[in-house]
Amino acid sequence: MTLTKALLPGLSLTQKAAMAVAGSLFIALAAQIAVPFYPVPMTLQTLAILIVGLTFGARLGGATLLLYLAEGAVGLPVFANGASTLAYMMGPTGGFLIGFAMMAVLAGLAVETGLARGFVRMAIAAVVVSLLLYVPGLAWPAALMGKTMPELWSGWMSPFLIGDAVKAVLAALVVTGGWAALGKRA
Repeated sequence: MTLTKALLPGLSLTQKAAMAVAGSLFIALAAQIAVPFYPVPMTLQTLAILIVGLTFGARLGGATLLLYLAEGAVGLPVFANGASTLAYMMGPTGGFLIGFAMMAVLAGLAVETGLARGFVRMAIAAVVVSLLLYVPGLAWPAALMGKTMPELWSGWMSPFLIGDAVKAVLAALVVTGGWAALGKRA
């Protein structure tokens, strides 16, 4: 069971749509909190995506991320540093953007299947999901720009690993804290 279902059982389609909009805005705000890195800025975007996935579940979390990507594709400044447009999405960071939907779905599945029950298991699941984001994130620039594995490791992955692990643990803390506030166990 997800935190959303525990808090708000029996959501209507309209309420789910409102949750998806709110979640996409949360992610867009988190994307604006950035530390300049090249080629990919370090943002709180993945923290927000993990919180959405772990809280909303696979379907609503995935739908929220698809909405977020659609907002960016039509030109709303929702990506890091206010970036947007379909052309931006096809650029070097496109694999990470596409991987965000996968990230939310996998985090949601971890909760729904019981793999992410309790803080420790949720933190481990969030770290694993964060690492899986690198699969499409690195495959994209490798295919698009011909980047080699040493280039991908040094510029696209290794500088972000510690931050991603910290964000995964923070997401688990936030969600298990929500369960504790409800008086239930994650």
